[in-house]
Amino acid sequence: MTEATTRQDQATRAASAVKAESAVPAPPCAMVIFGAAGDLTKRLIMPALYNLVNAKRLPPGFQIVGVDRAASTTEAWRKGLSDTMSELITQDGEFQADHIDQATWRWLTDRMTYLQGDLTDPATFSRIREHLAGLDKTAGTAGNALFYLAVADRFFSVVVAGLGAAGLVTEKDGQWRRVVIEKPFGHDLPSAKALNAEILKTLQEHQIYRMDHFLGKETVQNIMALRFANGLFEPLWNRQHIDHIQITAAETVGVERRGKFYEKTGALRDMVPNHVFQLLSLTAMEPPISFDADAVRAKKAEVIEAIRPLTPRRALKDAVRGQYDAGTVSGKPVQAYRREPDVASDSTTETYIACKLQIDNWRWAGVPFYLRTGKYLKRRWTEIAIRFHQAPYTLFRGTHVERMNPNWMILRIQPDEGIALEFAAKRPGPTVKLGNVCMDFAYKSYFDMAPSTGYETLIYDCMIGDATLFQRADNIEAGWQAVQPILDAWASNPAKDIPSYVAGGNGPAAADELLARDGRAWRPLE
Repeated sequence: MTEATTRQDQATRAASAVKAESAVPAPPCAMVIFGAAGDLTKRLIMPALYNLVNAKRLPPGFQIVGVDRAASTTEAWRKGLSDTMSELITQDGEFQADHIDQATWRWLTDRMTYLQGDLTDPATFSRIREHLAGLDKTAGTAGNALFYLAVADRFFSVVVAGLGAAGLVTEKDGQWRRVVIEKPFGHDLPSAKALNAEILKTLQEHQIYRMDHFLGKETVQNIMALRFANGLFEPLWNRQHIDHIQITAAETVGVERRGKFYEKTGALRDMVPNHVFQLLSLTAMEPPISFDADAVRAKKAEVIEAIRPLTPRRALKDAVRGQYDAGTVSGKPVQAYRREPDVASDSTTETYIACKLQIDNWRWAGVPFYLRTGKYLKRRWTEIAIRFHQAPYTLFRGTHVERMNPNWMILRIQPDEGIALEFAAKRPGPTVKLGNVCMDFAYKSYFDMAPSTGYETLIYDCMIGDATLFQRADNIEAGWQAVQPILDAWASNPAKDIPSYVAGGNGPAAADELLARDGRAWRPLE
């Protein structure tokens, strides 16, 4: 048997294992979606549920209850969702499918009902309670309920309080009640603490699932497996071998129709305390004693808590911002941020943030972490790039080698999930010359990957009660604690203007200068 045949057989067995695992259904439950008429429901939650049906992870005793203030009916809601699903297959987005399997979609739509209601009206929650009691009897949902808050963050505590007052989150007789809360979870440290305190008046921590869909990405989940299941990597994962780490979350979309939201939020609040810090914590965390949810989340929180607090001076120096100007993205002309709907013509809201952070613990002391995220950049690309210390040049004096090649490990999160290792090798020939070599592992080339928006794993985990990939209260607050000095420094030193960058480029020049003063450079967005 050849080595290639062996690898092919291994891949086939791995694919079969994935398919077998995907056939384990969640327990019966009703999923109540607040914000049923919103974009999040249409573009991410419903496609994820469709994919879960295809993966045979949803039980026969499953029901979807949509709740929104919009005047509608069950049939109209179903039709609107069906139209959106048909549109999504023609777009280049999170939902990757070339057609909609009508039998699968019908299985889902047959389990949908719509309730109109104002989230501030107690009568809405009374109707939900009565409706769920009926589904227990007619649809076999077994008294289990998952409440999904796909609403504006100002309604989070309102909905939770309404659920509590109606007795909808009381767990008894082995029945579970869980609540999914989307980001943004607060807009600074005081508001995050206040929101945690408010919802914990009604819910227990084990009932709260704070959603960050980045954690549903396969490569994000694989970071722990890569580190802790391989004796090759973990011994090198420290300050003695690593020079610095770059975390990039680049987007090719603008603010779209979210001008009102984005004006109050900006790139720092929108991305760093949640998405980017999740990548940082998984990369830098200490080994947990097990993969139990509490053990993993405790180690993640420890890392964020170990981020060195920035002084006001360092915050202004080590955090740079930018705002996109007009340009061309993916071959299409786009307008400047200040010309977007609901955006002030003199807005200083950042659409790009880059910063340098230090983690003050034994493993990472002295290793800088450079983070960057922005909208309307050259490429949609999320990666963790680990730069190892350069080897001594001494041995190669007197050869044709003029400088040593850097060693990188690249963890690609999206869109092309995989892992790459860059190292030096001698070029063929009579003289000693070095060339860069890249060993590249792509998930889609080795494993049979099912279509995924990133929400499938997370919704399924909510249903089975696995909180590993969700943020705990201390994790949330630690994230805001780390960025609060930057928010405070910017508030105390309001920008008269903000550096701009051409849409479709790499970001503002100030971001390059942030690394250049340390003798380093960003990996190109190519």
